[in-house]
Amino acid sequence: MFWTDFVRPKHPNTSLLETIPFTIQTSTGSLYRQAERSALSARPANLIRVMPAEESQLPHLIIPPRRRDFVLRSVIFANGNLTDLPAARAAVQDGDLLIAADGGARHCRELGLTPAVIVGDFDSLDDTELLELQRAGVELERHPARKDFTDLELALRRAVAHGADEILVLGALGARWDQTLANLLLPAAADLRGVRIRLLDGPQEITLLQGGETLAISGQPGDTVSLVPLGGDAQGVVTSGLEYPLDHETLFFGATRGVSNTLLGESASARIKEGLLLCVVIHNGS
Repeated sequence: MFWTDFVRPKHPNTSLLETIPFTIQTSTGSLYRQAERSALSARPANLIRVMPAEESQLPHLIIPPRRRDFVLRSVIFANGNLTDLPAARAAVQDGDLLIAADGGARHCRELGLTPAVIVGDFDSLDDTELLELQRAGVELERHPARKDFTDLELALRRAVAHGADEILVLGALGARWDQTLANLLLPAAADLRGVRIRLLDGPQEITLLQGGETLAISGQPGDTVSLVPLGGDAQGVVTSGLEYPLDHETLFFGATRGVSNTLLGESASARIKEGLLLCVVIHNGS
């Protein structure tokens, strides 16, 4: 499996995460709590403080600046399609924090995995499934059906709230175009900026590149690389290692100039000065 990577501009300060509403049903000693204690106990500065709610107010998660020598990676299973189960299983590494967005828990079980936490309104899971998962030590974070966020966005916020530097999302694409388009745009959310988020669907890897960022692309010669501007023109685009290079050029919103480029070797890069670029890498040999 081949991945992309980011080189992001450094920021002197890390701001507090915005308020995240949630209601949690905890399972004492869950896999999530065990993983959290193990990963963070070495550095007290990394601990997350949960402020108690006052009456009907929801708790605030306060995220301190990251001061650790390791990358905390989370893998989120959404409730969309998994087109390549072996590839999905191979993408999960030891030490990953596994989060399921509601019905994404079924993907976990199909792959023989136990998520640390399930986030959502649980309209895709029946009571028997929830009971079995709870008995397995899975933490349930229940939200009302009438809410302002999709289950996947809530799962992303949960991962960020616990300090994830990198998030891999599986099962984000599916038959519903509205959900698929919304999922593709989620990495552009302001409160998710600074976290590397990648969507994986079989041989296809999707990443969002924002102004001032450089994307390092890895793969094999002949792999397809497409750069699609979102929300307006992408300005100052510079690429290397692709068959059709760009040198401080503009990819215009609604145009298809950046589609179906080709990787010349095992690595390439793309940089953008201003705007948003959706980068799709198709590993044709996978």
